[in-house]
Amino acid sequence: MPKHGKKYNNSRVKIDSNQRMPVQDGVKLALEAAYANFDETVDVSVRLGVNPKYADQMVRGAVSLPHGLGKDVRVIAFCKGEKEAEAKEAGAEAVGAEDLVEKIKEGWLEFDKAVATPDMMAHVGKIGRVLGPRGLMPNAKTGTVTFDLGNAIKELKAGKVEFKVDKAGIVHAPLGKVSFGPEKILDNLKALIETLQKLKPSSAKGSYFKGIAVSTTMGPGVKIDSASLRDLKD
Repeated sequence: MPKHGKKYNNSRVKIDSNQRMPVQDGVKLALEAAYANFDETVDVSVRLGVNPKYADQMVRGAVSLPHGLGKDVRVIAFCKGEKEAEAKEAGAEAVGAEDLVEKIKEGWLEFDKAVATPDMMAHVGKIGRVLGPRGLMPNAKTGTVTFDLGNAIKELKAGKVEFKVDKAGIVHAPLGKVSFGPEKILDNLKALIETLQKLKPSSAKGSYFKGIAVSTTMGPGVKIDSASLRDLKD
């Protein structure tokens, strides 16, 4: 088993791993358990009652968090012609067509998100093996393949988060920084949960939200009572 440091162990003592807490208390405790000397990211893991091996139960989408992520998001745009000016005006760090594809082929990956116009996807597909595993591949389902590059880029830089259920049926997503405080983290969590609810597959039976845990970059996870998620509406 991996060994943890003294600070982690001291933080871990505050949390009962067998207890599922109300969402407000759980988020507050997760933030209090943060101990690193930097502003840690707050993450959430949501286990859904779906079986991702079936195409009609694959949950994938994006959500614009009301308070963003608290960091500068570097966005690039695959486009050409007049769309290049639109992308630059919206704040894209790099803009290009075949030339940008070649640059990435050579190993350049200094960006966090990528958008593309539909006519560029044939070229972007050539670097799918590079972008895909890193979660950087533009996708129409998450709004990153579009002719409306300006809005897509602005949303990503403002804190739009893309997510996709993994093989175990779990969605992982960031919720912001510890410095946000409980209220802003809860607002961002509410936006994510509402989006997941809207994406619930009609073929998914039984309980949809089966488990949820909140943690910080270095801190231990806090289990949340799924039934308390309804309190977010209040």
